[in-house]
Amino acid sequence: MTPRSKAAATILLAAALASLPVLLHGIAAGDDFQFHLLSWLDAQQSWRHGIPYPHWAPNANYGAGEPRFLFYPPLTWMLGAALGLLLPWKLVPATLLFLLLAATGFAIRALARESLPEAPSTLAGCIAILSGYALYTAYARAAFAELAGGFWIPLLLLFALRDRKPRAATWSRALDGSTIPLTLIVAGAWLSNVPVGIMASYLLALVAVVSALLARAWFPVLRAGIAVVLGLGIIAFYLLPAAWEQRFVNVEAITDIPIFRIENHFLFPWHIDPVLSVHGIGLSFVASLLAIAILSVLAFLLRQKFSTLPLNDTESRRWWIALGVVPVVVLALHFSISAPIWRLLPRLRFLQYPWRLLLLVEASTGIFFAAAVWPGRSSRLWQRVTVGLLCSLLLVGSLEFSVRRLLLQRDQSGLAEMLTDYRSGIGMDGIQEYAAPEWNNSRVAIGLPDACFTSDPAVILGAGGTSEDNPNWRPEQGTCLATAAATLRQPEHLRIAMTTRQSGYLILRLRSYPAWRITVNGYRVATIPRDSDGLIDIPVPAGQIAVAVDWTTSPDVIIGRIISVVSLALLAALYFGERKILRID
Repeated sequence: MTPRSKAAATILLAAALASLPVLLHGIAAGDDFQFHLLSWLDAQQSWRHGIPYPHWAPNANYGAGEPRFLFYPPLTWMLGAALGLLLPWKLVPATLLFLLLAATGFAIRALARESLPEAPSTLAGCIAILSGYALYTAYARAAFAELAGGFWIPLLLLFALRDRKPRAATWSRALDGSTIPLTLIVAGAWLSNVPVGIMASYLLALVAVVSALLARAWFPVLRAGIAVVLGLGIIAFYLLPAAWEQRFVNVEAITDIPIFRIENHFLFPWHIDPVLSVHGIGLSFVASLLAIAILSVLAFLLRQKFSTLPLNDTESRRWWIALGVVPVVVLALHFSISAPIWRLLPRLRFLQYPWRLLLLVEASTGIFFAAAVWPGRSSRLWQRVTVGLLCSLLLVGSLEFSVRRLLLQRDQSGLAEMLTDYRSGIGMDGIQEYAAPEWNNSRVAIGLPDACFTSDPAVILGAGGTSEDNPNWRPEQGTCLATAAATLRQPEHLRIAMTTRQSGYLILRLRSYPAWRITVNGYRVATIPRDSDGLIDIPVPAGQIAVAVDWTTSPDVIIGRIISVVSLALLAALYFGERKILRID
């Protein structure tokens, strides 16, 4: 085998070892798994009805739905849905985890290869796969979308720091073939996960400024600016509607809930909200990972002082310093003194927890640790074998500890039960931030008919329920004078036909949203807002009625698509421009 194929096999083995416990024991019932599973299933349902890019998740809120796909980035829920078409659902979580972790390892190896040989670069990739934060994200939280950041972040660093023509003019240095991939990386980060997109954007700004100061040239800032503008333009088809239509839902409220406030998750805080039962993911866990990152940087610098490592030229020095600044800045942002930064920088508070920034440290930790411990080029074979075995034992120990403490000590997913509930038509919980501020997801009754005819539009449907458990609707409760089943019920289309003896109101098992176009007997009608459950409530006349509800394409969606097309055209022009500059030089 060639060194490159050995490196690839090693990274794939590390990703397989990290994924195997999920295959054997199931994914833990973490914060995100039910959300992801419902997204995959509902995306598949939309695809089967000819909707390639859905907006509405029809089975959320127990069949009333929510505009989840309008706001949640599409890459990972599309990937999960696609895997569900190809594989049994039992294999999907482990397979998706394997793909994301393997991509992370290969991306960090590619970044490390800019300054390190093959063996320590491969070790850096394996460290990232089997590090504490990646395994915590996978095992305890099942946050697949956030795991995708492990792939995008090192690639962003790779192309942001690259300088292929150090003696060329500013434009030639910026457009050296790195701008287009950097643009696609910015777009990919935002299309994977909003917190990842926010972190990637600020990280790009940080390394561009640091790199520009060290190089005493503007090309890193110029390249980063082009990448951000074009990258956000390419994803305007998603980003513009998601930003514009936030006024219809309660996304902003997630930064006001105590458990999601940045101030309640600092290291060594001056105070902590008394309603919180836990302090983030644990002071010791965050502190230990940050300590490993900083100690790896210090160990590398100490070794550099007493031996020959690749810091002998200006370009290498710029690369290593820019990479080393990342864990230092992340550490600073975990202390309460950084609170003004969290308040002032736009959208930074959407991260909810400062420890999410540990994602940015994975690449630096792996690379600096590998560079610090791996023997030099003049070392003997036994030295390299010894270090390799010791690192392997350390990583296997990290994996074993994570499986026992993160995966096996949590409730397993109950994947079979979730699938049974979904296929029964009962539906699943919704997400509160995708509802209007005056609505409460826990007030949506379980078991509602497709349409409930009533004389009182404010009638309460369902009985029982608590602040956490939804009420249940049954016919014998008498809240509906008549009910009707849909003649057509698809993710973005609904048809109801029934005959009523008197005029009244028809409450649909469908959440209200401005994009719905509702007609009764062919005439457009306005809905009556229901403050408690948010269901669509429409006035209907006596006699035969035919109700049609269809999802419409709003102007912001059209404008977003136009911007994306224009940005893609500009990206194509940039591609030919970069090729021309490279030929001239």
